[in-house]
This record gives sequence, C-alpha cells and structure tokens, in this order.
Amino acid sequence: MNLGSLLEKIKPFQPAMLEVLEQLVNHESPSTDKAALDGYAQMIAARFEDLGAETRLYPRPENGAQLKLSFRQNGVAAGKPLLLLCHYDTVWPIGTIDKQPFRIEGDKALGPGIYDMKASHVMAEFALRGIIDIGAQLPRPVDVLFTSDEEIGSPTSRELIEEQARESEYVLVLEPPTAEGALKTARKGVGGYRLQVEGRAAHAGSQPELGVSAINELAHQIIYLQSLADPEQGTTINVGVVQGGTRSNVIAANAEAEIDLRVWTPQEAERIDSALRGLQPVAPGVKLSIRGGINRPPMVRTEAINNLFRKVQQMGEGLGLKLQEGSTGGGSDGNFTAAIGVPTLDGLGAMGDGGHAVHEHILISHLSARTALLAAILLDP
Repeated sequence: MNLGSLLEKIKPFQPAMLEVLEQLVNHESPSTDKAALDGYAQMIAARFEDLGAETRLYPRPENGAQLKLSFRQNGVAAGKPLLLLCHYDTVWPIGTIDKQPFRIEGDKALGPGIYDMKASHVMAEFALRGIIDIGAQLPRPVDVLFTSDEEIGSPTSRELIEEQARESEYVLVLEPPTAEGALKTARKGVGGYRLQVEGRAAHAGSQPELGVSAINELAHQIIYLQSLADPEQGTTINVGVVQGGTRSNVIAANAEAEIDLRVWTPQEAERIDSALRGLQPVAPGVKLSIRGGINRPPMVRTEAINNLFRKVQQMGEGLGLKLQEGSTGGGSDGNFTAAIGVPTLDGLGAMGDGGHAVHEHILISHLSARTALLAAILLDP
C-alpha cells in the first residue's frame, strides 16, 4: 500500500493520541504497586477490546498481571504471529504525578513514564486503529504483550515472554529509540551480583591483631573486580553500593558490595560470571560468598536481526524517515527474545529523551510518523 496515505490517515489521530496519553500517564503504575498495576492492565485491556482484540490476563500473586492481546482477523493468513512487546510498569512512585504533571511545552509532552514507555502503548493502539479505519487486512496474526515488571528485571514475566516469542515469526520491542532516533539492533547483557565478606571482629585499639577486616578484604576484591573489565570489548563492571562494619573502633566483621555487569557477548558474560564465582580471599580467615548472575543475556546483532532492520528501514523511507540502527548498554525484554534466536527489533517507541529523569518527555512532532511506521510493519506480509 501507499505509505504516504497511511501516514495521512494517522496524522488526524494526534489530538486523540495525546488525550489518551494523558490518561495513561495520570494512571501511575510503579513496578512495586500491585493494585495500581492491575488497574492499569484492566484499563489497557478495555481499550484494545474495543478494537476487537481477544484479551488474556495472567494474574500474579505479588506482582501486577501480565496482559496478552491477540488480533486474529477473519480471513487472516495462517502462520506465526508478529509479537509486540511492551511493559507498563514505571520507575516512578505513586504521587509523582502531583509534582511532575502531564503537560505540553512546545513540541514536548512531559510526565512520569511517558517516554518509557506509555507513549508506546498509545502508538500500538492507534497503529491498529489506523489499519482498521482504512479497511486493511492484517497479513498475519498479531499479539501484543504488556508486562508489569520490566523495570525490576522481569522476574515474573520472562518465562511468558520467551514462551510467546518462540511461537512468533519475529518480535518488535516498543522501547524508545536512541536519542538520535535510531532503532536498536544490539543491547548489552546485564548481570547483578552481591559479594558478601565475612571477617572477624576485634577491638581496633587494644587487640587489632585478633581481627580480620572484612572491609579491607572487600577493598582488595573491588580492585580485582575492576581488573576484569575490558573496555575494548565493552565489558564494564561497576561496584555501585558498598556497606560494612559497625563502628570506627571495631575491626569490621562483615562487608558487602553490589556489582553491575554489562557485556556485549555471551562469551564475556561467561568469563566474568566464572571469575566472580571463583573469587578467593586475600586475607587468611576470610569467607567470601557471591549471589546473583546474568539477568538479561546480550542481544547480539545477528543476520536475521540485520535483515529485519533493513526491511523496516525501507518502510521508513516511504514515510520520509531516515532510520539508522544503534545499540545501547541498557537491557530490555528484547534481550530475552533475541537470545533464544527469535529475530528481534528494538527501539520502535516514541522519540524523546529523559527516561527515568524529571525531564522525561516525547517529541509530539514525531509521534504520527513513528506510529505510521509501526502500522506499516504490521501490514507487511
């Protein structure tokens, strides 16, 4: 079909899109508030049911429900579905909206969670509305998965994400693009670890020789951890939180550190993980324990991912978009789907900036074209 006409169909939706976006932003949905999350999932389910979607909620006893929306039009071609991945949890606690209300300032629409990633929810809805309004037929089934815990590592949704991805032809992740608007064809893998050190307490003034300082040991271990990093390969290790000891006149019996790991390849993930699990004490009498692991495997740019990007890039040209590809050190649920071999393209959300920051915003002028691009992908056979 003519992509220009598709864009012209989407453009008049913009005021309605902003109106819906304000409603979504005002319904706060922090990762740790089950009631708020479940309410948001029900609101989204109702909106997509209005478009003819079959909805299924996957309740979770302690976390928000996961939501799957399925579009199976009459006469749609048989075959594997296309899977859209969204998350609806945010990093912002309840009450943030009172300090950072939804507002429009020039070309920016601002508010907590708007960029990461409630604007994407609006884009998915109105891409489908545009397709319905022009009477077009989806060439394949489409599933949309809204998850409730991406911002805290997807502990309750990963299994469902991977299960749905295995049944899909390919996956589109509606996370925001890079700041320059590039789609994401690679992401670093992410690991989180906690190193605990057990020493021996003693009086620091009268009997220091009887103590073994857990803090001193931790300092040695941190220096060693930094030596494992490999900047040339993009492997970073950050000890972001340390704590230990009780008083300045007591040799510290305990100390611990929280460690963040980022890697581009599975081989680097395995190397660092093995090194962390093999840590040995420097001082006699110290005990070390390590917990954690690789939370998100790397999203490696494969030939299948490259082919998917090139296809979407050509569609973008028909909409006046000069799409580039990029990569990022942050992880997403696309890491899971790419790691199990399903072609995955990330960064198809709204243009903007300030994710997790007080200036979080989207650029209104890009909203229609990016939504039309999503609609075009859904219509591609």
